[in-house]
Amino acid sequence: MDVYRSLDDFIPLKSSVITIGSYDGLHRGHHEIVRSVVNRAQARKVNAAVVTFDPHPKHVLDRSPEKLPLIMNMNQKLEILHSLGLGKVLIIPFTLRFSRMEAKEFMDNVILPNFKPQFIVAGYNHHFGHKRKGGPEFLKEYCHEHGIGLEITEPVKDGDAVISSTHIRTLIQNGYLRRANFELGSFFGFMAKVVRGSGRGKGLDFPTANLNPLGENQLMPKPGVYFTRGRIDGLHLYGMCNFGVRPTFEEKELVLEVHFFYDDLDDIYGKVIWVEFLERIRREKKFPSPLALKEQLERDKSKCLDLQGKYE
Repeated sequence: MDVYRSLDDFIPLKSSVITIGSYDGLHRGHHEIVRSVVNRAQARKVNAAVVTFDPHPKHVLDRSPEKLPLIMNMNQKLEILHSLGLGKVLIIPFTLRFSRMEAKEFMDNVILPNFKPQFIVAGYNHHFGHKRKGGPEFLKEYCHEHGIGLEITEPVKDGDAVISSTHIRTLIQNGYLRRANFELGSFFGFMAKVVRGSGRGKGLDFPTANLNPLGENQLMPKPGVYFTRGRIDGLHLYGMCNFGVRPTFEEKELVLEVHFFYDDLDDIYGKVIWVEFLERIRREKKFPSPLALKEQLERDKSKCLDLQGKYE
């Protein structure tokens, strides 16, 4: 898969099938769009391409100090797009100046000359261009005028709920991790740097390392205990993590700490690890003593080990 991080670097295509979107949380609904792009491109023997944007448009347009927490960073999205068989990705740097471009100008000056699309696939609720005027109705008219095929995909549902990044973000923030992972079609996770913690876990026979997420505006799970899997140096490491304030020790700062079910992991400190959250085990709670906490951690570990076979 060829990735271009600006229009200046992009090599114009002779013909293509494309889709356009920001795709915060490249979920099952987005997968259907990309699969349609790939299948239609293969049938026509042309390039399958995605046009996306970085940073997320809301981070540029929203002036409030608290930015939208992101489900995935760009590298995660690129990995999924590659797995779906996509051939070309153009990442357009999203700026205030770019945000003022009208939908027609974007199609005339960016999409047509660079992609020469035979067909465009768009989500039912996708909008682009200044003030989001480039919606499905605009695309229908534009594609008809230019002889371009168009598919507007239907929403993908999980029960009665339409799968969307907003819905998935809410699920993660409220602790419904299993359902969020199903709707994502992958496991919620992120890159983090492994650093040394307070050392209390070692005294409980549960040595832990602290994880500092690397991405800006990273969405974090609801505080609690999770069954997790880390990936580092080509190895998959199962374990459990706690995200919270460690109330048993009267702490107040939110900390993400992980205990892996392996010995001799001292050499992971300072490294960058991919950590994914497989299942939520329980809420964070305050225990009357460190011994009571240790006994609960033993039960948590036993539950996680019982679950491990599902994910190997």
